[in-house]
Amino acid sequence: MNISQLAPSLVFYVILIFVITVHEWAHAWTAHKCGDDTARMLGRMTWNPIPHMSLIGTVVIPLIMILGPVFGFGLPVAIIGWGKPVPVNPRNFRNCVRDDVLVSVAGPISNIVITIVTLLVIQVVSLTNTELGKVAIEHILFPMAFFSFILAFFNLLPIPPLDGSHLLRPLLGAKGREIFDKLAIYSMIILIIFINTPIFDLLIGVVAGLFHLLIKIFAPGLT
Repeated sequence: MNISQLAPSLVFYVILIFVITVHEWAHAWTAHKCGDDTARMLGRMTWNPIPHMSLIGTVVIPLIMILGPVFGFGLPVAIIGWGKPVPVNPRNFRNCVRDDVLVSVAGPISNIVITIVTLLVIQVVSLTNTELGKVAIEHILFPMAFFSFILAFFNLLPIPPLDGSHLLRPLLGAKGREIFDKLAIYSMIILIIFINTPIFDLLIGVVAGLFHLLIKIFAPGLT
């Protein structure tokens, strides 16, 4: 057992839960503003992480992947995690197509907001030039900013059930939507294959480049 990795691993797990919670809350809040109160009535329009947590996606898989190295068994570098999908009834929307898009992009936008706010906090903390501030930046603030930014763009992939699929579907014709919906049952297989391709590596490289651009704008003290 590598005890030295336990504390940062648990800190990252708390970060993951926070980022996922805000993401799901944003979906629920936007659906409420668009006329659908399904999520609010089911207790999903909250910053309490428990209603948003999936037993498999937010507990079992992330903890195994995060704590694995602590207990001496190798695991992939990437951490996979997700929350329970927010229930939405499109029939309650004022404009079905438009509002479905708004609800879908609300989650990724919330993650980008988290990134920008966290980078601003990093800039302020870095100006203090204290050891405590350096520890907070290295182990809490920077990982949260980067993870939230990666999660935003990952969710924009046009693969069900990710948010990006709701952006692509309205652009397809009737036949295209029919094919798209049929392929949705294989979405997890498609997603697993895609994240192991050079195209995904290239995408992550582009996202990392954008993240460093944000650092130069909002937290130049890190550069």
